[in-house]
Amino acid sequence: MSSSSLDRPARRAFLGLIFASAALMGSCQVRPLLDQSSGTAQKLAAIAYSPAKDRVSQEVRNRLIFLTAGGEGEPANPEYIVDLSVKSQSIGVLLDQSSDDPSAGRIVVNADYSLKRASDGMVLRVGHRQSVALADFSKQEFAKLRAVRDGEDRAARQVAELIRADLATFLGR
Repeated sequence: MSSSSLDRPARRAFLGLIFASAALMGSCQVRPLLDQSSGTAQKLAAIAYSPAKDRVSQEVRNRLIFLTAGGEGEPANPEYIVDLSVKSQSIGVLLDQSSDDPSAGRIVVNADYSLKRASDGMVLRVGHRQSVALADFSKQEFAKLRAVRDGEDRAARQVAELIRADLATFLGR
């Protein structure tokens, strides 16, 4: 037997593998998350949000309204309602040895949410998202309070982005 006759089955197997992988890749569909043909943007714009209970909750709520409605505000007749529960916590992580005061910290924002259909109140999706923002704490009290507030705002915006992505993924199906 010649070496070319042994190579022929290997070539056929290789070509078969290439055609099979090309057919498999051709069947995959990748489309943008907010594809106009899927109607996801319209579904996101039809969401209303529960009232906020504190400043950080209001930051998350405002950012979600802006992200989902494209800056147009909440709809008059929502198709969906999102109940938000947001909690914020400031944690000092690096202690100054001389004064035992934290010089840096983490601001953690946790958000639990549930997506409900407005017509019948049926819960469609429940989720939890968390974001952490790092902050440097000054010895000046006002500067420390401002650093915590800025960290809360950054973490709240990040949590809103994560929730919006979850909602877009779910409603885009």
